[in-house]
Amino acid sequence: MSAHTTAARPDAAQPSYRITFGHIEIGEAGRRFLSEALSRNWVSEGPNVRRFEAGFARKFGYGHAVATSSGTDAGIVAMSALLERGAKRGEEVITPALAFVSTANCILAAGLVPRFVDVELETLNIDPAKMEAAMTSKTRAIQVVHTMGKPCAMGEILAIAKRHHLLVIEDCCEAHGATLNGQVIGSFGAMGLFSFYAAHLICSGEGGMISTNDAELAGLCRSIRSHGRRGGQPYFHFDQVGFNSKMNDLEAAIGLEGLELFDQTFAIRRRHLARLRELLSPLEDRVILYPDGRGEVISPHAMPLVLRDERASIEPLYRHLEHAGIQCKTLFGSLPTQHRAFAFLGYRPGDFPVAERIGRTGLHFGVHQYLTEDDVEYAADTVRSYFTRSNAMSHSRSR
Repeated sequence: MSAHTTAARPDAAQPSYRITFGHIEIGEAGRRFLSEALSRNWVSEGPNVRRFEAGFARKFGYGHAVATSSGTDAGIVAMSALLERGAKRGEEVITPALAFVSTANCILAAGLVPRFVDVELETLNIDPAKMEAAMTSKTRAIQVVHTMGKPCAMGEILAIAKRHHLLVIEDCCEAHGATLNGQVIGSFGAMGLFSFYAAHLICSGEGGMISTNDAELAGLCRSIRSHGRRGGQPYFHFDQVGFNSKMNDLEAAIGLEGLELFDQTFAIRRRHLARLRELLSPLEDRVILYPDGRGEVISPHAMPLVLRDERASIEPLYRHLEHAGIQCKTLFGSLPTQHRAFAFLGYRPGDFPVAERIGRTGLHFGVHQYLTEDDVEYAADTVRSYFTRSNAMSHSRSR
């Protein structure tokens, strides 16, 4: 039931990648913060974490920022906070069928149930027109995912949420710094979720963050991430079910450097993304390139491509790029119908035709800040060579 049997299990002899999806390079500032943590002989949650939270909130204009051990844990903590806001275990959260697996896993881990909704081919994001039909009497919240850093249609989504008295949670793990009509992503809903994994614009090795403008929710999340302790304090007073989801000071040290370099990183990656779209624009009759829409500034997380031929498979292009040393990932596929992990929820192939189609015909690769202009040109040349070869083979067969 996987979206791509072969792509999900690459050949044993992996190429030596020229273009990776992303990696970490720790500079002088990061090493200084690491050294300070080590000199304190305390590397669990401490001063670096508090500094990172304050800096993240200040940088993007969030009222509060709560650091966690991963982006997935940010999701688990946020979903668990819903239980303290009136949701009951077994009730539902609307979420897109097409997304990284943690978006559904965090809902299940909190004791809630993902209620999947198909996405739009033109944006890769949840389709607002299909949300209300998926709601039931058990629906308690909406989780949106700003896929590949492209903002969701937040105006429509917030209006739907208001009509049904639902909280909105924004998964911004691929969308650091993205904006919609001048407003930063992660500030529209009740909470925003961020990941600081290696491929993301701010990296701390692992780690995540919850953004919110609600002081009560921030306090609740601080408690849940630390076993449900009262006020997030170290004493043994437990007011709600919680987890050990704290970020440590070593991760925060690396994240602090990423925060300092954010504007530079964002600009470089935006330049790489724009150049790739320019170089690949002659192929727009063959692939969808996902440029900025009206009022959008897309976060340059990666370069997504979806074949326009819905009957085609992305597998040959995937293999072509990997063979050329360009590390690829599929575009997730439909979680409920193309991944066996969610078979128990009872969905069937065909329930999410757009997500399934993207799963068959989509991939993405890195545009990170350590690439050179030559690397970007090489990536574009490699994609173009695939279609040139495909055209030649089609012409030969037609003869």
